[in-house]
Amino acid sequence: MSQDHVGQRLGAFVASTDDLPESLLHEGRRSLLNFLGCALGVAASPPIDMAMRVLVPFSGADRVTVIGRNERLDVLGAAFINAVSGNLLDYDDTHLRTVIHPTAPVAPAVLALAEQRGLTGAAVLRAFLLGAEVECRIGNAVSPGHYARGWHITSTCGVFGSAAAASRLLGLDAERTWHALGIAASQSAGSVENLPSAAKNVSVGNAARNGIFAALLAEQGYTAAPAAIEGPLGWARGMGDTPQIEEMTEGLGQRWEIAKNTYKPYPCGIVMHAVIDACLDLRRAHGLTPDRIAEVTVSGDQLLLDRGDRIVRNERDARVSIHHCAAVSFLFGAAGLHEFSDEITHDPAVTALRSRVKARLDSASPRGAATAVVRTTDGQTFEATVHHPKGSEQNPLTDREIEDKLRDSCRHGGFSGVIETIIRQTWEIDRLPTISPLARALARD
Repeated sequence: MSQDHVGQRLGAFVASTDDLPESLLHEGRRSLLNFLGCALGVAASPPIDMAMRVLVPFSGADRVTVIGRNERLDVLGAAFINAVSGNLLDYDDTHLRTVIHPTAPVAPAVLALAEQRGLTGAAVLRAFLLGAEVECRIGNAVSPGHYARGWHITSTCGVFGSAAAASRLLGLDAERTWHALGIAASQSAGSVENLPSAAKNVSVGNAARNGIFAALLAEQGYTAAPAAIEGPLGWARGMGDTPQIEEMTEGLGQRWEIAKNTYKPYPCGIVMHAVIDACLDLRRAHGLTPDRIAEVTVSGDQLLLDRGDRIVRNERDARVSIHHCAAVSFLFGAAGLHEFSDEITHDPAVTALRSRVKARLDSASPRGAATAVVRTTDGQTFEATVHHPKGSEQNPLTDREIEDKLRDSCRHGGFSGVIETIIRQTWEIDRLPTISPLARALARD
């Protein structure tokens, strides 16, 4: 079969790639561990309760694990809920070039399908990595114009990752995987305008669910247009500028985008991390207390301002606010789950300091970098610039830090299950004959 279309090449890659380097497998385990921590941290939260109340009455009888819950749902419903959970705290992983959070739309698909069908942990890990690679490559091809137009790229590209991963687990051949990706192109949606609301997480849940649905339809013989992704009226051109088609397929199996995945030390938008690190640096270096601060000016690229120069009305706003990130960094010397809670968001001291934070465009600033300048009440000026914040590709979290993040998230969410078992089995996932032991550990007792 000649490979004239993007979907053909990606389908062949997903269906035939077996040998993955150990370094990539290890990154996959890190991604899954980070995702599980994020999901466990909110499994008992009101948004998940509400979504469960909607889905439980419609669930089919063949049910699988919902992370951190004692209820179970059918594969599509469980994938939806688990993707929402993984993305809810803005604590999930990031492929910085595209600002895709790769794992939340893809891991729930493979975990649900593998549990239902009794598949091995090795199959889960491989399918996850291949799906996430497809997701990030398609994102590369349409960035940055796609996101700039208002498409929430984690959702819109996540459906391709979920479809690819599900196709691999279902054992689809190259042609049917190609069709699954084409079907996924018709189910891609998500709006940046909705980021401060729960509607954002709905689109991530749909990406996981719709990707499985696309693969199941392809398994039954559904087909898609040959150029559903890149054609003149296809997904990429309809949802962005002229796509960089070569980004989707060049070096497949040799150059891995998912190897560039990063993990957040702070539960907020990834472009806020340099803001936090710069403010924490200034606080430590100069002993700055809120009463000494007359004004804080934070500067960075257009993406930072687009995401973070906003009025803070609730904790969701706070997670994507330059002003809030700076304020809690100076006030508490920390920016963890507590500092982005509803209580702290409305704390009068936080509100007061937020009002003294200004955001400015620095068109020369690289993506992911930020500069903070503090003017004190006695006229002094202090400045710090961070190019590679903690958790970035150049300054990554260690394996132990990802483990500790999971433990902290479980404490935050009140999950009292067998946390150390979850950590151990995730590190050993590709040795598990089935993922049933891990699934049992993830359910709330």
